[in-house]
Amino acid sequence: MNSLNTLNFKKFYLAYYNKCFLFAKSYVHNEQVAEDIASEALIKLWELSKTDEIENPSKLLYIILKNKSLDYLKHEKIKNNVLESISVHSNRELEIRISTLEASNPDKIFATDIQNIIYSTISALPEQTRTIFEMLRFKNMSKKEIAESFNITIKGVDYHISKALSLLRENLKDYFPIFLYLFINIF
Repeated sequence: MNSLNTLNFKKFYLAYYNKCFLFAKSYVHNEQVAEDIASEALIKLWELSKTDEIENPSKLLYIILKNKSLDYLKHEKIKNNVLESISVHSNRELEIRISTLEASNPDKIFATDIQNIIYSTISALPEQTRTIFEMLRFKNMSKKEIAESFNITIKGVDYHISKALSLLRENLKDYFPIFLYLFINIF
């Protein structure tokens, strides 16, 4: 068969399609891709035969199949390398975030900030309110003892404590859940 005319091409296509498909599939491991490669290789051979006389169509067909399969596999390798690189980078970032979060300790992260806010808020309280609050929280005095030392009622002590706590709540509203935990542990 020196040249592939239309009639010869149909016979050639039917005779070699399965072989081409199986050859491509054995390398690309994808039926759809193997079908495309087999068809494209046979069509390319036919197009070449229109302009040139082909001495050995089977050999040229093998070369075309080989090159198309290699192109596909090289493209897949590049794609897999990129995906793997992205995956490795994503996994590394994910591991860093996990380990950072696991190692984080809210007591240490927020303790200094919260303590600064608490101490500055307490310092800004009116003198009597600040002193009453400090006596209750830092000196562990009872409300009755504080009331007697200021010559006020227990309700008066409650008023000053409520005023101090209200201001602390306002200044620590962003840290309130942590504040409750730390306030119990700090004071």
